[in-house]
Amino acid sequence: MSDIKGRLDRLKQKIQTDNFLFGKGLSNEVNIWIFCYEPSEEMVIQHFVDSLVTEQDLKCFVHNSNLYKIFLSICEDKRILASIPQMEERKGKDYLLRQMHSIATESAFIKKIWYEPQIRGKDVLLLSGIGDVFPFMRVHALLEAMQPHFSNIPILVLYPGKFEDAQLKLFNKLKPNSYYRAFNIV
Repeated sequence: MSDIKGRLDRLKQKIQTDNFLFGKGLSNEVNIWIFCYEPSEEMVIQHFVDSLVTEQDLKCFVHNSNLYKIFLSICEDKRILASIPQMEERKGKDYLLRQMHSIATESAFIKKIWYEPQIRGKDVLLLSGIGDVFPFMRVHALLEAMQPHFSNIPILVLYPGKFEDAQLKLFNKLKPNSYYRAFNIV
């Protein structure tokens, strides 16, 4: 447990540096960072996010986008949230997954995440709730779609799993997905 707390302390310091906020030293790569953690540390991560977004003394402003809450909001907008359990029971999980993928698209998520103005050197977009939204949204697909919309600010992904050799492996168990445009942060 102390290792995760130490890493989170280093993360908090790193996101306030000019190198992070302005994407310095990335050789024109996108400013997307992955913070990996053990899935069993989820409660520590949630507490960290809650305290980070309310912190008054940060050099930056952290915009948290919890992907699971966004997913629920998309379902509420489509007025299907209450019927999802019955849909799965009647039609099966494969049918439900296809339906959710047609409704909760990358563009639907981006519309919910989008905000203005995005202040270069000041704002950080934090993506949380990655494990909770699985399998309805995969972070590698969302990040690919987000790049043109959030090119001026850093994106920090809190990821319950591993990111090694350009492979994202959710929960350290699932089949990895390639994503070449991000960097491990701490």
